[in-house]
Amino acid sequence: MEITWLGHSCFKLKGKQSTVITDPFSPAIGYTLGKVTADIVTVSHPHPGHSYVQGVADEPRILKSPGEYESGGVLSVGVHTFHDNEKGAQRGKNTVFVIDVDDVMICHLGDLGHVLTAEQVAEINGVDVLLIPVGGVSTIDAVQAAQVVRQLEPKIIIPMHYKTEAEKKDLETAERFLKEMGVKEAVPQPKLSVNKSSLPLTMQVVMLSYK
Repeated sequence: MEITWLGHSCFKLKGKQSTVITDPFSPAIGYTLGKVTADIVTVSHPHPGHSYVQGVADEPRILKSPGEYESGGVLSVGVHTFHDNEKGAQRGKNTVFVIDVDDVMICHLGDLGHVLTAEQVAEINGVDVLLIPVGGVSTIDAVQAAQVVRQLEPKIIIPMHYKTEAEKKDLETAERFLKEMGVKEAVPQPKLSVNKSSLPLTMQVVMLSYK
């Protein structure tokens, strides 16, 4: 399966049977979504930068709340979390999605605003690829993101929701997170092709360039 970063918290996960788009953004964010199609769209919370489902063609199935879903050979589990560290008092709820595409377990944290509880870690258990916000301000910051990585112990970590040349939101860059993870150099690549047998033995941080 292929993972492509479209910008902000939006990824295209292309499997053998189905394509998933995560957290599609409105043009106001600064990136260009372009003409994208999908079978499934996940929405972590109803903010314009994460819920622009009208930007995705083909009348996909929309997943936007906790629960178990199966569609087109893709099993998805939504896990209830919060958008802040005060149980949603500031920014409301957030749904983390664990998505099984071609036997690769991908976890999209959405706008997670806190370190995970033991119960949430148990629900999310078994992550191969972690899509994690690292830009702070409205989500976890670099230090908290590193804590969440240690909680989930994924094979591959892909940062998202951080400051780039296109991003209009006032976020931190990914540099602090890379430093927290002990990564000295990370050259962004256009996409990541991965399957169960090609997963690395040791944890790796992969930077993707947005399209």
